[in-house]
Amino acid sequence: MIAQHGLKPEEYDRIVAAIGRAPNLVELGVFSVMWSEHCSYKSSKKWLRQFPTAAPWVICGPGENAGVIDIGDGDAVVFKMESHNHPSFIEPFQGAATGVGGILRDVFTMGARPIANLNALRFGAPDAPKMRHLVAGVVAGIGSYGNCVGVPTVGGECTFDPSYNGNILVNAMTVGLARPDRIFYARAAGIGNPVVYVGSKTGRDGIHGATMASAEFDEKSEEKRPTVQVGDPFTEKLLLEACIELMATDAIVAIQDMGAAGLTSSSCEMAARGGVGIALDLSAVPTRERAMTPYEIMLSESQERMLMVIAKGREAEAEAVFRKWELDVAVIGRVTDTGRIVATFKGATVLDLPVEPLADKPPLYDRPWTPIARSRPPVPTLPETSALGPPLLSLLGSPDLSARRWIWEQYDHMVMADTVARPGGDAAVVRVHGTRKALALSSDCTPRYCYADPETGGRQAVAECWRNLTAVGATPLAITDCLNFGSPERPEIMGEFVGCVTGMAEACRALDFPVVSGNVSLYNETSGTAVKPTPQVGGVGLLVEADLMVRVAFRAADDVILLIGATTGHLGCSLYARSLAGSDAGQPPPVDLAAERRNGDFVRGLIHARRLTACHDIADGGLLVALAEMALAGDVGAALGTSPAAGPAFWFGEDQARYVVTCVPAVAEAIVAEAKAAAVPALRLGVTGGNDLTVDGVERISLFDMRAAHEGWFPAYMAAPSD
Repeated sequence: MIAQHGLKPEEYDRIVAAIGRAPNLVELGVFSVMWSEHCSYKSSKKWLRQFPTAAPWVICGPGENAGVIDIGDGDAVVFKMESHNHPSFIEPFQGAATGVGGILRDVFTMGARPIANLNALRFGAPDAPKMRHLVAGVVAGIGSYGNCVGVPTVGGECTFDPSYNGNILVNAMTVGLARPDRIFYARAAGIGNPVVYVGSKTGRDGIHGATMASAEFDEKSEEKRPTVQVGDPFTEKLLLEACIELMATDAIVAIQDMGAAGLTSSSCEMAARGGVGIALDLSAVPTRERAMTPYEIMLSESQERMLMVIAKGREAEAEAVFRKWELDVAVIGRVTDTGRIVATFKGATVLDLPVEPLADKPPLYDRPWTPIARSRPPVPTLPETSALGPPLLSLLGSPDLSARRWIWEQYDHMVMADTVARPGGDAAVVRVHGTRKALALSSDCTPRYCYADPETGGRQAVAECWRNLTAVGATPLAITDCLNFGSPERPEIMGEFVGCVTGMAEACRALDFPVVSGNVSLYNETSGTAVKPTPQVGGVGLLVEADLMVRVAFRAADDVILLIGATTGHLGCSLYARSLAGSDAGQPPPVDLAAERRNGDFVRGLIHARRLTACHDIADGGLLVALAEMALAGDVGAALGTSPAAGPAFWFGEDQARYVVTCVPAVAEAIVAEAKAAAVPALRLGVTGGNDLTVDGVERISLFDMRAAHEGWFPAYMAAPSD
């Protein structure tokens, strides 16, 4: 029974020592979820302390439901990213949908109105069994939930790699707006204050979801389907509006959503943060199924539920608001001074545990780890040819780089009418309602870099997010993260984790880009085969004037095209090498954080001075792919001229810290001179115009052919016969 609860014998011994006796079944279940990796971070907490979490604009860093930053003028941004990987592999629609619902609640429980959703999706090889089914289900689940709640899904990522064949990744991010003086925290207070349950009734769905998310899969993973929660976005919308309405009063003392581990985690964490106890009457919990046991009530992860502490005497006021919104509401407990979680059911005590060991003193592990220094085969010898069209069309039409329109057209990305830049660019841009400001939002990671060299990959994930925000003109402010790895009990996996976190922390410090919230998702592996390390980074930046934003698209003919940043032609770990040689060989491109900062600050300064007409950061696929994406976005071609020696490495290398920008001819020479003075490499590439990309006046690659390749793969893949 101990093993079935995901606990090791030595952990059970710690439980017995902590409470001075053997736990009963309910207590064992409560400890199992609170001490799971998903809730306790027992294998990762040591390394997460490397992250910089403070800055003058940070209001609340890690430790609460979401992070909070100040953007001035009485506005604050609340945001968080979470994983719903295991549930989405077992039941893709509900797994992805409830992932969106959970992250929405993390944000509005802090007092913020959600204004945008993003996601990061990692699927296996396109031809792997079930993969098309998983893609369709996950995208439908995200779209259904977000669209029904009425929060726009404005950006994200979707990639394919065989390492995700047995464990897809579904990471969801929500961003909300609040007033800095109206942030709500999950810290129970006020002895005797009532503890109030509100939202959907409790059912048997999702029991042991947190425990399931803290274990690897095997050939019997399908049997875990009952641990997947079932979502109801219409109830979530009612819950959101009811909470926001009650938050306008001073009735709420503390509030926490019932996410992973349900009533257990919400009550234990609120008590721990407030240094108090909570007494619960489980007979008062609204249930939707007959004969539910205390064990099931405490561990259910039914969705669309909140737990809050209400000021004494304000119960009727709170109940009136929740009844107005047709939500179940009940007083199910009181705040006590005992420092214990005590639960009764039909008059009998079924749970009596000290809060401290549950929430504040789980076992913390310093897992053995092996520094990753993988021996990488050299980059294959690639053909030095002047024919750039075939490899470009191959890349544009590949699963890696093909247009994701099929995905984002299923999302309502314009609801709320504040979306300024929709999916498809470097970063989404959403107006701060009723102001001239806007937020830039991005989600980034390159797992093949992280696998080859975790520290470099961690640095690059943060740097690329910072670049994407910069490329639209935003000042990057802070990040959230979702750290997806295999089993921490394997030293090589812990080595990947330590390396990625170390690289991320270094980049965050160098770029003044603090971490304010996040999630760790471990045991993403099946039968000993782990996913590539995927430390997903979600970033938020600020545009003080929304109309400062520049877009990816070439705007008009005769603009000058400039390359900002140094190009050495780094083909290691590149998509070009993978496409032509079927290999991710070689080391990933180095990440020079000083150059990232210098080049990005220079580009952002040009945008703020309104001297650029377009901007795009250079990432997967290299320079020519970036130029093709700009041409396709604006339906404007370009004439490109370079040194005659420029070959595939120049056009397809994935050197970092680079941007393609355009400007009117009158300012081009001055920009190049200013770049030189700032020690920022700048190269004139050509001019916009026509219906082709023309290289050195010799090779022409038509926009028609590029569009057909770029737009064709995803719809054709999804239209193929079901597998």
